[in-house]
Amino acid sequence: MRISQLESLVAAGGRLALWGWGREGRATHAALRASATRFGAVNDAPLPLTVLCNAQERESILALADPALQVEVDVDAERLSRFDLVVKSPGISPHRPEVIAARAAGTRFTGATAIWFAEHASGTGIVEHAVCVTGTKGKSTTTALLAHLLRAGGHRTALAGNIGMPLLELPAHVPVPAYWAIELSSYQTGDVADSGARPDVAVVTNIFPEHLDWHGSEARYIEDKLRLVTDARPRIAVLNAADPRLSRLSLPESDIHWYGDARGWHLRDDMLCHGQARILDTAGLPLPGRHNRSNLCAVLAAIDALGLDARALAPAAAGFQPLPHRLQSLGVREGIEFVNDSISTTPHATLAALECFRDRRVAVLVGGHDRGIDWGDFADAMARQAPMAIVAMGQNGPRIAARLAGLATGGRFRLAEAESLADAMAMAVRALEGEGVVLLSPGAPSFGPFLDYVDRGRRFAALAGFDPERISTIQELGIH
Repeated sequence: MRISQLESLVAAGGRLALWGWGREGRATHAALRASATRFGAVNDAPLPLTVLCNAQERESILALADPALQVEVDVDAERLSRFDLVVKSPGISPHRPEVIAARAAGTRFTGATAIWFAEHASGTGIVEHAVCVTGTKGKSTTTALLAHLLRAGGHRTALAGNIGMPLLELPAHVPVPAYWAIELSSYQTGDVADSGARPDVAVVTNIFPEHLDWHGSEARYIEDKLRLVTDARPRIAVLNAADPRLSRLSLPESDIHWYGDARGWHLRDDMLCHGQARILDTAGLPLPGRHNRSNLCAVLAAIDALGLDARALAPAAAGFQPLPHRLQSLGVREGIEFVNDSISTTPHATLAALECFRDRRVAVLVGGHDRGIDWGDFADAMARQAPMAIVAMGQNGPRIAARLAGLATGGRFRLAEAESLADAMAMAVRALEGEGVVLLSPGAPSFGPFLDYVDRGRRFAALAGFDPERISTIQELGIH
C-alpha cells in the first residue's frame, strides 16, 4: 500500500495506527509526515494518526508535540479492531492471538517494508535493481558484501533494511541509487510478498530453525522465511544448492540461479570457482569461516543475476570491512583473544563459529533466551569434536548444560554454568589458563538482560576491556 493510499484511507474517514515505536515505527511516522502529498493534509492540518506503544515509549512520542498524533497503550484485540489499517513494527508477530482476532474483525495489517516496496514498484510490479537477501544466517554479511562489491565497481548503491537502517529512513530527495542491497529478516519477508511488488533479485542463504516464538512453529518459520521467493515472485531467485530445503524448491514464476555447487559459484577447499573455472584463492580474504566465503558465492551469483561482471568484481572482496558482532576479534588481553559473535542466535551458528577456531584452545559461551530450540545437533557435534570448555549461561543455560552433562563427564571438555555474562567470561578465562580464545557465540537470542545482540556484544567488549563504541558501527549504511 502506497503512502497516497494511506492518505486516501484517512481522508475517507478510516482510522490508521502505527503499532510499535522502535526505529521502524519512528521512520514510518517521519515518512508519513514528510511525504510529498503532505500525508492526510486537509485545510493544511494533518489528519489524525494513532501510535500504539508501551508505557516506556509514550513520553518520547508525546515530546514530538505533533497535534494530530494520539498515543494509546495496553494494546489488545478490541483496541486493534477499532482501526481500519495498522502499520505494525516487524518484531510484532502477525500470528499473535490479538492480531488474528482483529484481522477477523476487519482490521488490515501492513508494515513499513511493504509501504517502501509499494512506493518503489515499477509499472511491471518489479522494484528494479533491488536485491533482497534473507536466510537464517549470513544475510547481513551477504548484503553488506554485495553493497561493497557493487560500490567497488563504481555503482551508487543503497545498503538498508534489517541490517540497521529501515528502508523508509533512506533519503528520498537524493539521486536514486543504481542498486538496492536490502537485508530482510523472517519478520519482513511477508511484508514484501504482501506489498504486491516483486524484487528484481532475491537471495536465500540457508534455512535453520529460528525465531520459533515469533512464528509459532518450525514449519511456519520456514514458510514465512521463504515467502520472499514463493509469494513475492522475484524475477530471479538466487538459492544455495547446498541447503537441503532450498535445493528442493521449485519456483515456476522465477528463474533460479544456483550457487554452492558446480552449476554456479562454489568453493573447492579455499578456491572460489565458477563452474569449472578457478577464480580466486579465498584464504586471505576478511571472511572468517567457510560459511562466510559461501556468502561471497551468493553475492557473486546475485551480481551475475543483475547482468554485471561478477568475475571482475570478485577481487574487491579483499577490501571488505567485516561487520561487528560477527566473529569479530576484539583483541588480546593477557594471552587471551576475545571474539565477539553475539549475532549467533542458533546452535548451528555456534557450530560454524567453532569450526573457525578448531585448531585453537577455545572456551565458548553459549545460552540466552530460551525459544525451545533443540540443542541435540550441537551435542552430537561436541561428541565428535569439542572445544576446551563450554560455559552455559542465560535462560536456557541449564537446559544446554543438562544436554551436555554426559559428554563432559566423559572428559571431552570442561562444562560450567554461569549466572551472568561476567561470570561466564571469568570461568572461560580460568579454563584457558592464559592461552586461547574466549568465544561469545551464544546460539540464542539476547532478550532478558540485554536490549539486543548489539547490547550483548558491547557488554562483552566492555567486560573484556575494550571500547564498546569502537566495535559496534556499520560504516556504510545508506546510499553511497
